[in-house]
Amino acid sequence: MSPSNNTSHADRGYIIPIGGAEEKFHNPEILDRFVEVCGGKEARIGIIPTASELKDTGRNYEKLFRKIGISHAQVLPFESREECESGGDLEYIEKCDGVFLTGGNQLRLSTTLGGTAVAQLIRRRHAEGMHVAGTSAGAAFMPEHMIAGGREGSTPSPDMVTMAPGLGLTNKFIIDQHFRQRDRLGRLLTSLAYNPFAVGIGLDEDTAAFIKPGDNFEVVGSGGITVIDPRNLSYSSMDRARRGEPVSLIDVKLHILIAGGRFEIESRLASPE
Repeated sequence: MSPSNNTSHADRGYIIPIGGAEEKFHNPEILDRFVEVCGGKEARIGIIPTASELKDTGRNYEKLFRKIGISHAQVLPFESREECESGGDLEYIEKCDGVFLTGGNQLRLSTTLGGTAVAQLIRRRHAEGMHVAGTSAGAAFMPEHMIAGGREGSTPSPDMVTMAPGLGLTNKFIIDQHFRQRDRLGRLLTSLAYNPFAVGIGLDEDTAAFIKPGDNFEVVGSGGITVIDPRNLSYSSMDRARRGEPVSLIDVKLHILIAGGRFEIESRLASPE
């Protein structure tokens, strides 16, 4: 699945994956920046809480955006595939400047939204310039290849991660969240070792990558982003490793970026600011 076609990269919206547990009250820097990207306090934002099983998740974010000053923030409660095929909530997305995907379980997102009119609409609207942010599960769901689950640990292993199709807003990155807090280096390395095409983004909590049109990004938030570039991988034992065995990977490049840090996808260059 590739991103929806568009005549110009400059016309696409931002992709904003957040590592989860973003600051919401004292200094909501990431959410403030999302609102700014969407056009400021007059922006129209749709909130999709499908990943969460908690009934108040969507309403809590709606209240939060209204506290920030957004008057047009609305929960879009897509709870079944049938609800994803028609109705006024799709019409609201047509007018949105930004969509926000909450945390929870990314498989609830992929199995409910995947292939429906909602997913197709979000992809098309993003290609037309609508910005899409997602926290935790919402972040993992954004790319073509989604990390659906896995186990903790720093050393890659063949059975360490489960992959599934994601929303497909980009095919340049694979995204993992709660990265340092939940020791997820091994599962991100494993996902990249399957096919070293994409760049891995490991998002710490309260940290976001503001991925601009053209797939370059800037780090915002209080934590770090681990960037894994497998382009020059010279050796991998993934094809012969058995379940539970460690995998050897040689010539993988790793960067740690903090607030203000940048990464350019075409040149694969990282910079501190």
